[in-house]
Parts: sequence; structure tokens; C-alpha cells
Amino acid sequence: MDSNLTPTSGAVARLIQELNKLPGIGPKSAQRLAYNLLRAPEEQTKMLAEALLSVKQQTKLCSVCFNITDTDPCPICRNSQRERSKICIVEQPQDILALEHTKIYNGLYHVLHGAISPTEGVGTDDIRIKELMDRLRDGSVTEVILATNPNLEGETTAMYLNKLISPLGIVVTRLARGLPFGTELEYADDVTLTRAIEGRQEF
Repeated sequence: MDSNLTPTSGAVARLIQELNKLPGIGPKSAQRLAYNLLRAPEEQTKMLAEALLSVKQQTKLCSVCFNITDTDPCPICRNSQRERSKICIVEQPQDILALEHTKIYNGLYHVLHGAISPTEGVGTDDIRIKELMDRLRDGSVTEVILATNPNLEGETTAMYLNKLISPLGIVVTRLARGLPFGTELEYADDVTLTRAIEGRQEF
């Protein structure tokens, strides 16, 4: 490391500032990550920088389910072995990772990219509800699983979707209450998520 590099170096300060903008990374964690990167071999740092650039340049949203993917449609939507009569609705792409990790669900997904939250200025037109309804109109889906987060915004979104979907004659279920209210799906453990999927109830 350059002996002239000090804790007040503009490059180091900028890196700490940018890392601190990431969710869950406070000032102390940002400092630790920054100095860890400074100590790392140059090749490792280059690989990280390339990975960050490629994730922005090569990823897109699946035109079917709106999951993040580098191929369109995404691997889940393309997989003929998936149960195509079920769609699980989640708020964010990372929720799919959590549910897939349980290996208990074999249907399709739909990512809303948010939840209805009037206080945050997020209305029904700001998330992927129209696209969901378009998917449901062909009659091939028999069950929709509402896997929005068990908090006020998630419940509001689930209730709104239930009102829209039920008249189509599709069974609407909600993940069982193994998920504590106020938590987020991506942080739930595998056992809790598995029980929530298996114990889902009609809305």
C-alpha cells in the first residue's frame, strides 16, 4: 500500500462514503471493508470492480416475471419442469432467492418491485400489478401465492391484490403466519419459510 496514503486520503474517503451508502453498511463497516480492499491483492480488487460493472451492464428484468436476469426470459420462466399453474408474488428479486433456497416451491414467480405505501408515495401504478394481471388472464394459473412481506405495506398490497385476483376464479393463498409480523422475507430462515409455504392458507 502507498506509504503516502492516509485515512484522510481522498480516494479512501470516497470509497468509505460509497460503501456507507449500501444497505446495512454503517460507517464502521464501510471503513473495515475499504481497508480490507486496500490490503487485498490487486487482482482480487479488479475482479470485484469487473463484477460490479458487469452486474449493471449485463443484467435486465425478465419480460415475464420481472426477476433480475442476464437472459430473457429468466431461467425459472424458461424451465419446463416448473409448475406453471402457480405464481408466487414477491416484492423484490432477493425474495425469490430466499424461497428458492428452501427447495419446497416449484412454481413460477412475479416480482412487484415494491409494495403499496401511500406514506412513501408508492401507489398501485408504481409496482408491477398491471403486468401481473395480464399474466393471469389466459386462464392457465389456478393459484396465486401472496408472499409479500408481513408488514403494513405488504399486508396492504396483499389485500389489494386479493380483491383484483379473486374475481378471476383463481385461488389466492397467503404464506402461513410462521413469519413474524414486521419482518422481511429475505431474512427469514429456511425452516420458517418452508413451513410458511407448506402451511399457506386461502386468502
